[in-house]
Amino acid sequence: MIQLSINGEAKAFAAPLTVSELIQVLELTGKRVAIERNGEIVPRSTHAATQLVDGDVLEMVVAVGGG
Repeated sequence: MIQLSINGEAKAFAAPLTVSELIQVLELTGKRVAIERNGEIVPRSTHAATQLVDGDVLEMVVAVGGG
């Protein structure tokens, strides 16, 4: 089990995740998501390879279109 802080909220997950897997679990697949991990932006091209570890602090922003 790992503990992550996502936008200031503690969340627990049963197994280690990559950033891509986290996006799927949070049902954000297909949305424009910007993610900062421990103070550094995670480029979209590295989401599948970026393994999250216990204690990581994430800030996530989902782009919303409007008109």
